[in-house]
Formats: sequence, structure tokens, C-alpha cells
Amino acid sequence: MKTLNVGVCLMAALLLCGCNPLMSASLNNLKAAVVGPDELDVTPAQVAGVNYPQIKLTTPSGSGVLALVRERDDLQFWVASGKQVLLLRNGLAVRTVGLGLEGDLDGTRLADDAPFKTGLHQVPDGYTTRRWIDLYKGQEVGVIVNSRFTRRGTETLDILDKEYTVLRVDEQIDAPAIGLRATNRYWVDPRDGFIVQSEQQLTSHLRVKVVQLTPDRRRVP
Repeated sequence: MKTLNVGVCLMAALLLCGCNPLMSASLNNLKAAVVGPDELDVTPAQVAGVNYPQIKLTTPSGSGVLALVRERDDLQFWVASGKQVLLLRNGLAVRTVGLGLEGDLDGTRLADDAPFKTGLHQVPDGYTTRRWIDLYKGQEVGVIVNSRFTRRGTETLDILDKEYTVLRVDEQIDAPAIGLRATNRYWVDPRDGFIVQSEQQLTSHLRVKVVQLTPDRRRVP
């Protein structure tokens, strides 16, 4: 799980740095943990000015905008101008770089029956599965994360002045080896399972909120 190469993404982050005020603001906010970050306000015009799909990422350290700069099969590499990297696989965060003050998520391996592959819009209520994670600090490798899914019904999201009707699916996760219990929430397109917004507990100290700012642009141009 530790063989993913993020070098290309870090190079892309350097190209993004300074060329767009929104990307520079994301760096400043994500590094503002000590003084307490301000909420990052994003406008439709700012997002439209970047020729990449974008997400707004909120962590305990702050909030920022990341751009999708590379795809490898179902794995997406999202980067901020400050070299922070978030890897998503079918909407699930599977690795982070530079986001966890107490340590990053170093890798994730999904079970063959993981519902993210087929889309959470199809997951049955009460469905259970597991995955395995590696943690950067503490040297924990292959930590078992048990999960159980609950369908919560239809909700409406407002993203950059546009409304999206989505299905909310909750995931109760339990990793006894590290004393982690939490609830992840996913707001998905009921037609194809695309995760428009999510709140995910990645480690004991790192919880992220991911909002797709350009849900209609799902691939690198």
C-alpha cells in the first residue's frame, strides 16, 4: 500500500503555486493551524478560472482548494499549491500527504466487496465490509477498519449557488487496534453513485470534509 508515487503530483503543485490566487489561498489556509484558519470563501468565477476539476477540502488545520492533476484507473491525485496531496479512489480518501498534523494516512486497501467500486447509491442498508489502512506515524500497518453502511434518504446540497439532489449514506467505522470509532457521511448522486460531498475520518486525529466544486467535470481535461 506504500508504493504510490506522488512525485508527479508534487511537481504539478509547484506549477499551480502562484499562478492562481485561489490555489495560493488554499495553501495559506491549510497551513494556518497554529493561529486558527479562516474559512475559505470560494466563488464560481474563481473556480471557473482554473482549468482543472477542483474540490474544497476542510481539515482540522484549515480549508483549501485542491485540483485534480492526475488519474490512474480509478485513483485520483488532488493537489494544493503547498504540496498537500489527497488521493481518492471512487470518492474514498485512501492516502494523504501533508494534511495530518499528528500523522497522515499512508495507504488503504479495500476488500473485494467494497461498495465504493460499484457506487454507494446501490449499497443495501446495513451492508458490512472492511478495509486495511497504514498510518504514517506509529508505524501501524494493515490496521483493520470494519464498516457498516446506513442509507439516510434524499437531501439537497447547495454548492456554488447550484442545488444538487443527493442520497446520503452513513458509514459507521470501527478500528479496535487504534481505538477509532466514527461515522463517515457521503452525499452521492443517486443516478451513478458519484460522491458529491463527504465527511471522512481517516485517522484518529484527521477528519476531512470533501466538497466537489466542479461535479460536472469529473476527469482531468
